[in-house]
Amino acid sequence: MNESQPVTEMMAVLAFQLGIILFAVRFCGSMVKKLKIPQAMGELLAGIIIGPYALGGMRFPGFPEGIFPLAAGPLGVSTELYAIASIASVILLFSSGLEADISLFFRYSLAGGVVALGGGVFSFVLGDLAGVFLLQGSSFTSPVCLFLGVLSIATSVGITARILSDQKKMDSPEGVTALAAAVFDDVLGVIALAVILGVLALPGSGRGSPDPRAVLAIAGKAFGIWLGFTALGFLFSRRIAGFLMSFKHSYDFSILALGIALVLAGIFEKQGLAMITGAYIAGLSLSKTGVAPVIRERIRGLYEFFVPVFFALIGMMVNLGEIFSAQVLIFTAAYTAAVILAKVIGCGGSALLLGFNGHGALRIGTGMVPRGEITLIIAGIGLASGILNRQIFGAAVFMTLITALAARPLLSKTLRLRGGGTRKPVKGNDPVTAVWELYSAEIAGLVVDTLLKDLKNEGFYVQTLNIGEGLSQARKDDISLSITEEESKVSIETAKTDMPFVKTAVYGVVLGLHDAIKKLKEASDPGQMKKELMDKDGRAGTDLLSLITPQVVSLNLKGGTKEAIITEMVDILAAQGRLLDRDLTLRNVFEREKIMSTGIQHGIALPHAKTDGVSGLGVAVGIRKEGVDFESVDGEKSRIFILVVSPRRGSGPHIQFLAAIGAALKDSALREQVINAASKEELVSLLRKGSDKSG
Repeated sequence: MNESQPVTEMMAVLAFQLGIILFAVRFCGSMVKKLKIPQAMGELLAGIIIGPYALGGMRFPGFPEGIFPLAAGPLGVSTELYAIASIASVILLFSSGLEADISLFFRYSLAGGVVALGGGVFSFVLGDLAGVFLLQGSSFTSPVCLFLGVLSIATSVGITARILSDQKKMDSPEGVTALAAAVFDDVLGVIALAVILGVLALPGSGRGSPDPRAVLAIAGKAFGIWLGFTALGFLFSRRIAGFLMSFKHSYDFSILALGIALVLAGIFEKQGLAMITGAYIAGLSLSKTGVAPVIRERIRGLYEFFVPVFFALIGMMVNLGEIFSAQVLIFTAAYTAAVILAKVIGCGGSALLLGFNGHGALRIGTGMVPRGEITLIIAGIGLASGILNRQIFGAAVFMTLITALAARPLLSKTLRLRGGGTRKPVKGNDPVTAVWELYSAEIAGLVVDTLLKDLKNEGFYVQTLNIGEGLSQARKDDISLSITEEESKVSIETAKTDMPFVKTAVYGVVLGLHDAIKKLKEASDPGQMKKELMDKDGRAGTDLLSLITPQVVSLNLKGGTKEAIITEMVDILAAQGRLLDRDLTLRNVFEREKIMSTGIQHGIALPHAKTDGVSGLGVAVGIRKEGVDFESVDGEKSRIFILVVSPRRGSGPHIQFLAAIGAALKDSALREQVINAASKEELVSLLRKGSDKSG
């Protein structure tokens, strides 16, 4: 942005830009997800498309230099936008650290640590050597080659987990080892970045090859700082958690925990060791405390806002014109081939030393191929610091894209190879899967959350593999469980000999929840509460009832059963284009109806549900004068039907609307007028008149 611009104008432009970015990442992310491509890659592509080197640089009314004008300096985007990307990287690494309980990892995932270390060292060396051969005049210790080595280390655990889950191989020996190694790769990547940045801070390091002894000294110092802060974090973690919890409210101490991550990120940046290093250590330090899952949940909204924006901003820094030159394309292809080969050989070779055969080693190696978040963050740091030029930065971004896309066909092909992956049979069992259909996404989520908590109490290392995708893994000794939550369905994959343990654990969870629900029923009377929905002193809102329009009204419903009426009303909304998924919406309304009938009293029924089948609150109204048995609390047939559906995860006045419509129809004379309305417009007018009287 132009420094001569007034601050208010700069902020107005920034707000507009962020709005455009949010729409772009959501659209592209959802599009690629349907193709089973990682959502983050869609967000990255969104940034490339709308960036200053593409559509963002085109002139529009009010934007003579484009919505995202090309900024001076190596980044290509404004300082304000890069600042947002930096904050996003802190949130991302803080969240990753919270999920990585390193002490339990070492206890139950030693093989993963060995594989990650072998693959990390081999990847760094081969990535660095690729730079030496591809960049004329460069040496092994030149800054750009060292950075190319660091860029090749980290693996995207989310991409690997998704592929293994789809193939039902998360609980195989190769799957467990690859996922464990991918988690450890994050640590290796962050440490390597801190060490290399420390080395590059040496006087004269940017002009050639520094003294090897000085390199070792500064590398030792950087590693020592990392290790020291990590040790202090673990040592004082409970005291830090206690201090945070003194603020009582979970939102307060969760935001303050993020504040600690930001402070530590600033300290490390001041020491020349990268902000993300400090943020990751802050997360690691709190990962063993009881507040970690609460903090993860409370900062989820910030994560969902900032991290997609981060991926888009990285994409916006890519200059497509430079990338598609013959020289850069050759460099990208050669460097990508080198980093893929490095993981296959480095991780696969280490796996051969741990009892895996050739097939197993190849599966682990290909499972470690995809790069992701850490790679992109490191690339951005390299560009911002001037170590990487735009061509090499673009090559690194495209390497990340290519490895993420290549991972699925490569890993899927190796998983189809006949035969086991270990030299000796493991447990003498192939993995088996148990599935529980719980008929409610809310119940499924509650069961999984309770199960993971119980497993942690049993000493299991529990790992959330994909935020928002319902993939988790739990390990202890030689027991491994892979847990998937999809809508109302929960599935757990494990060795056949461990399935009795799994079923016992799930039975315990369900029994506990069943007992809690039984006590809730004893402490309250839903039937009586349903009668009280027609409270004569209730508040009705004209604004809420404005959602009812003639287009969503039927004066002559045909159905003669509860199921037929609900189907007919859902179809009214479908015909008006109000639904994203008609079948899912219908299924969720039926599921809610099974819990307890929504027929209240005085001839009114309020079928409703929260569902992923809609993007916003939807309402339909129907009349059947003959009435239909809706199992109402007063035994009367229902004649007025009002369907309400709203997004499962979104916020909106779902409950307020149900209360408002109940209050609007409290008058018996008005109900008869509504039932006998001569037109849809008259019915809408009557409901709003009832709202005005009750309000």
